[in-house]
Amino acid sequence: MVSMRGVQKWFGRLHVLQDIDFDVASGEVVVVIGPSGSGKSTLCRTINRLETIDEGTIEIDGKTLPEEGKALAGLRADVGMVFQSFNLFAHKTVLENVTLGPIKVRGTKNAEAEQRAHELLERVGVANQASKLPAQLSGGQQQRVAIARALAMEPKVMLFDEPTSALDPEMIKEVLDTMVDLAERGMTMIVVTHEMGFARTAANRVVFMSDGRIVEENTPEQFFTNPQSDRAKDFLGKILKH
Repeated sequence: MVSMRGVQKWFGRLHVLQDIDFDVASGEVVVVIGPSGSGKSTLCRTINRLETIDEGTIEIDGKTLPEEGKALAGLRADVGMVFQSFNLFAHKTVLENVTLGPIKVRGTKNAEAEQRAHELLERVGVANQASKLPAQLSGGQQQRVAIARALAMEPKVMLFDEPTSALDPEMIKEVLDTMVDLAERGMTMIVVTHEMGFARTAANRVVFMSDGRIVEENTPEQFFTNPQSDRAKDFLGKILKH
């Protein structure tokens, strides 16, 4: 579903993605972890071209990611994205936030888009908030609306860039539960997160990044119990002790 080959990315002199080869199969849940500044979020953001790449190729479902224009917009519609900061339209209701994409981009009729939006809001547990503005919701509720909004486009793959890092601890679980449900339904997901519990329970594969490189990838069981690289051992040693 996603294929990256020889991807390089610089920010000035900083080489943030170094020769990335990365594949995600349809229906696979891949969790990307690593220290701050390792390139995780940049990797995620190149997959729908929020960040351009300097070298290499990226394919979504067998199609090369276009540089710009309508072709890029079309392919981007197949890639849902959930950010750390919700990015909901503040002046639109929850329902309007979820229906906007399908109506404007997919050409879905209003009534059909609204019916689908109500179904998705029900699924993520915020159906009773449909007429409210985002500011009237908790952070956890806003993030679940953001997930429903992404799902409304019927994407082939969902990207999550640290979706719980802006949330209070008690709200994290409700968002992670929504994501686990999504994974169990077979959605192809790439998740950048610090939530090791989610990585252990929901991921098919854990990818560990450091200094712009993929250092190691394995099943959650193998990665957490028997990391192969010194860098991963050091990282896990620091975060799992607390």
